[in-house]
Amino acid sequence: MQNLKQFIPSNFFGDRVASGLGHGLAKCINLSNLTLDLYDNAIGDKGASGLGSGLAKCINLSNLTLDLVCNEIGAKGASGLGSGLGKCINLSNLTLKLNSNKIGAKGASGLGSGLAKCINLSNMTLNLVRNKIGDEGASGLGSGLGKGINLSNLTLYLDANQIGDKGASGLDSGLGKCINLSNLTLDLQQNSLFVLD
Repeated sequence: MQNLKQFIPSNFFGDRVASGLGHGLAKCINLSNLTLDLYDNAIGDKGASGLGSGLAKCINLSNLTLDLVCNEIGAKGASGLGSGLGKCINLSNLTLKLNSNKIGAKGASGLGSGLAKCINLSNMTLNLVRNKIGDEGASGLGSGLGKGINLSNLTLYLDANQIGDKGASGLDSGLGKCINLSNLTLDLQQNSLFVLD
């Protein structure tokens, strides 16, 4: 099997089923294209980490769309997911939706560190709206993404995350190291940035 689309929104199946799904995906070693919609399923840290561990075994995965919006994923889950994705060395296109979770500063930094290891990643859309990542998380995320040497197209949604000038500066500093970045869309609405007229 090379292509898989699975839509399982609003079933509230939690960590156990998410980890089981990850275990099953680990056996799909020839999978190259995956779309997984797990919106609003009460998935927490264990489920997200289990999913990441499974995806790490999908060594031929090149295109991934993963929707984990409105779950209960915290810092450990986001870091575990990032760590797993970092082992997908052939991943080139990633859409990751984690808005309305609880990943916080440490989760954003851990996710960034994991994604930094996706050395062939060229196109990424990352949605972290409403996760309270703050300045520390924004800077940590930027630091990780800045190591994406092949990243050329990046869309980042960071609305409503309590990010101030310090966080925006840290994010900017990190992204400035993406030497091949040619297209950037950055959404920072509803944060605490100071803007001069």
